[in-house]
Amino acid sequence: MTTLIIGPGAIGRLLACRLAAGGQSVRLLGRRPLPTIQTLTSPDGTTQRLELATTTEPRLACVDVDQVMLTTKAYAARAAFAAVADHLPAATPLVLWQNGLRVQRPLTDTWSGPVLCASTTEGAFIRADDSVVHAGKGQTVIGHLDGGLDGHPGEGHGPHTQPLRTDALQTQALQTQALQTQALASSLATTLSAAGLATEAVDNIATRLWHKLAVNAAINPLVARYRLRNGELRGHPYRDMVDATVDEVAQILAALEIPAPAIDVPSINIAANDVNDGNRAWRALVWQVIERTAANRASMLQDIEAGRPTEHDAILGPLREAATRLGLPCPQLDAHWRFLNA
Repeated sequence: MTTLIIGPGAIGRLLACRLAAGGQSVRLLGRRPLPTIQTLTSPDGTTQRLELATTTEPRLACVDVDQVMLTTKAYAARAAFAAVADHLPAATPLVLWQNGLRVQRPLTDTWSGPVLCASTTEGAFIRADDSVVHAGKGQTVIGHLDGGLDGHPGEGHGPHTQPLRTDALQTQALQTQALQTQALASSLATTLSAAGLATEAVDNIATRLWHKLAVNAAINPLVARYRLRNGELRGHPYRDMVDATVDEVAQILAALEIPAPAIDVPSINIAANDVNDGNRAWRALVWQVIERTAANRASMLQDIEAGRPTEHDAILGPLREAATRLGLPCPQLDAHWRFLNA
């Protein structure tokens, strides 16, 4: 099986190297040429030199491809996939690895083949054109955006999603599709786990994507704005800013019927005693991520420092649009948006 990875950034190259190291056939498609010999540095500091097929030509990239992983930034995803779509068999599986919630629904609804969405906490960064560092082990979840069609909260709700159709023929077709994509997700999870990237197939990926979006909205704009490592958010005055943002996000997601995370709520991380249980769970999730990634420099901060576009629209946009539609104030999110949109 040959996997085409579109977007050889940190996650794309990490996937390529891990799969290649596990004996999988991998091809990388990017906008500029890359060395075919890539060095992968593992979290324990060991290195591997791997030979990867790389190209900048979409038509050549698609020859004899069995599945596609789209790992570009969210704002570039649709254009990047459009460049290869006409060269792919109509039934080719597509896996989306983007942050936020801008591209998952449009590509799921328009691509003719099965589409899976992935969310990962694996840490990686590019050291050079021929080198990627697997900075920290995480967890990946993967599944179809409409899950198992058993009414998970948050699926078919919120911005850029559509309610599931319910007439008999369409329901039967969707159920068949769900079984096929669940089998595909399970197979891919097995392959990625065997390659050293712990992965679980889930039937509530839409909810998982909202959870990751909530974390990104609370952390990334603040560290980008104030040029901080994640752990520095624990200090004054940033801690209160994080909590204020989380509370706004929690209110929006509750109105969208997105379930709060099922997580232990250590009191040390929750400053206010009058915070409701839902907000406490969201705060606990965000502070857990901050503690685990304290030394990290978020990708949004790196984009700001390099003068590159950020993914703020994919992360903040769906939340702000939902807040407007629901009549909910979100001054913290609005402030982050103004800074990042300037």
